[in-house]
Amino acid sequence: MKIVVLDGYTLNPGDLSWKAIENFGDLVVYDRTSFGRNDDDLILDRIRDADIVFTNKTPLSENVIKKAGKLRYIGVLATGYDVVDVKAASQNGIAVTNIPSYGTATVSQMAIALLLEVCHHVGVHDESVHRGEWANSPDWCYWHYPIIELAGKTMGIIGYGRIGQSTGKVAQAFGMNVLAYNPSKNKSLENETMKYAGLDELLSSSDVIVLHCPSNESTKGMINKNSIVKMKDGVIIINNSRGALIVEEDLAEALNSGKVAGAAVDVVSSEPIKEDNVLLKAKNCIITPHISWASKEARQRIMDMAADSLARFLSGNPINVVNK
Repeated sequence: MKIVVLDGYTLNPGDLSWKAIENFGDLVVYDRTSFGRNDDDLILDRIRDADIVFTNKTPLSENVIKKAGKLRYIGVLATGYDVVDVKAASQNGIAVTNIPSYGTATVSQMAIALLLEVCHHVGVHDESVHRGEWANSPDWCYWHYPIIELAGKTMGIIGYGRIGQSTGKVAQAFGMNVLAYNPSKNKSLENETMKYAGLDELLSSSDVIVLHCPSNESTKGMINKNSIVKMKDGVIIINNSRGALIVEEDLAEALNSGKVAGAAVDVVSSEPIKEDNVLLKAKNCIITPHISWASKEARQRIMDMAADSLARFLSGNPINVVNK
């Protein structure tokens, strides 16, 4: 049985082992295969005789799926699986699986890291010290940005599933109050410092707004000029969920005007980021390259879950199948 990994470098740049998957057959790992592009000829050439294919962001189109005659299993090494034409896979009797719920702790941790960077600009001040500014300062200390204390402030979390709840717990540990907006409500989670709220209440009452929701018809572009005007002056916005949640032109305008005091995003509308993305030149905007998921611990969980899903499929008891 031949197993092909189309873009293994992102998951495993060399600090993990493919052994768990290699145990199932002859494994070929490509670091990259037309990342983010529809280069069907190259993709098909690499998987033509494969029984099992793993992909992260390399697209598998209807054309490729139809022509990959031996293919019977596609494992997406991520939670989102829109890179695969799932309908075509179903029509050709190919199972498609994803990796759910592997990154709760690490994604939540990154949301807090982004927030703390907005509040303290640790990186900027570290660089200034290494440039010699402190050694040559006429003052005992200095800061290039306002230092923001979080205790007593309100964090609004849009999307209060596993990740949102994890972020909310940390916020409460900082002494913040949490407002949560979610389609379903678990009232047992409410306490003196956390309660559910309607979206308008959350927008108008929060000092910090964190996005932890999926991108769908109801959430796409939800942070826009109309929602921003409802927010407090000087609000902070954190997004390490999906880039499509924000209308970037509207956020850039709000940052440049000062309506939004600062934003930190780990995701943008088109990835990798385009050189003309308006957020690159917006004031007080921190951007990281979609790394919320990428702790070694989380990547190891992906590897383990991918191997387990393949084992379950081969034994006739598949799990995490998205095209049942």
